[in-house]
Amino acid sequence: SVPKSTHQHNRRVADEILGMNKEEAAVTERAFTFAELSEASGGFRVESMLGEGGFGPVYRGRLRDGTEVAVKQLDRNGLQGTREFLVEVLMLSLLKHPHLVTLIGYCADASHRMLVYEFMPQGSLEDHLLDLPPSSPGLDWAMRMRIAQGAARGLEYLHDASRRPGPPVIYRDFKASNILLDGCFRAHLSDFGLAKVGPVGDKTHVSTRVMGTYGYCAPEYALTGKLTTMSDVYSFGVVFLEIITGRRVIDTSRPRDEHNLVQWAAPRFKSKKRFREMADPLLRGAYPTKGLYQALAISAMCLQEDATMRPSIADVVMALDYLTGVAKPSPTPTPQQQSPSPSPSPTPTPQQQSPPKEED
Repeated sequence: SVPKSTHQHNRRVADEILGMNKEEAAVTERAFTFAELSEASGGFRVESMLGEGGFGPVYRGRLRDGTEVAVKQLDRNGLQGTREFLVEVLMLSLLKHPHLVTLIGYCADASHRMLVYEFMPQGSLEDHLLDLPPSSPGLDWAMRMRIAQGAARGLEYLHDASRRPGPPVIYRDFKASNILLDGCFRAHLSDFGLAKVGPVGDKTHVSTRVMGTYGYCAPEYALTGKLTTMSDVYSFGVVFLEIITGRRVIDTSRPRDEHNLVQWAAPRFKSKKRFREMADPLLRGAYPTKGLYQALAISAMCLQEDATMRPSIADVVMALDYLTGVAKPSPTPTPQQQSPSPSPSPTPTPQQQSPPKEED
């Protein structure tokens, strides 16, 4: 039997999330049976597997009405899996945005725990960006900027409570593998199991266990467990740097001084003469010089060690709108608590940070 403490913990998690919007707290997504999802995925056969994350395998399937879906089968072992199932179902029941993945339904049949999403035919950003062979065509510059723009808009929706009922939501697991791409390569944030309701009222942060993926965690969160929306902004800066460079944030297959992308980029941020060194070789020089400089400036500002000096994600969205030609605001975001500046130069990135604790 499940311990009473586990039920109490899960009830607290549910209450916290449902408190975001009590008027719309009912979960309206479809409840599937295990048999329905087994049929849809062909018996969860290996050939249907799209991949496997930290919380279980994901299968491609087709419902009886012809809808293509992705079925995420959660690990049933341990408290964390149950918590993440609750968080994801409840979060995606309340949060709806073009740049968030759509939850079609779930399965809580007996001991089975599964989530059913809309199928993303182009896979993840990671599939098209990282560890590609030199002969790969890769993503062109404009596509990279549009993907970054879409992902930033998804974060903006989560952070900005004025856009929807409820408090801010901190995503807490922003990385290339969690940015899924539809048939038109539009970005959709996925995997909300680590998402956390943000601070409200006079509170400046939420204190929580350090979770996430090493390399993407903001240094202050990794060291103290104090979580804010600026933690997500730092993670965005890391992913945006991956988008520009085509390099993984942590890559031990490279020479020792290139293992950590942020540390590798730090001296290059300080000299415009070295900016071109950071452009992904797969771009083969096909990018606007000014656009590269502005993109690196955005990334550098998001990566500032002092969280109060990072721009808000709304400022990042404005800057990316400028880069992609959607709008003509100031070309680069300005840090919070500072006056706007028309074209700030890139700032140094944080020093080496202690690895965050990895927790399941």
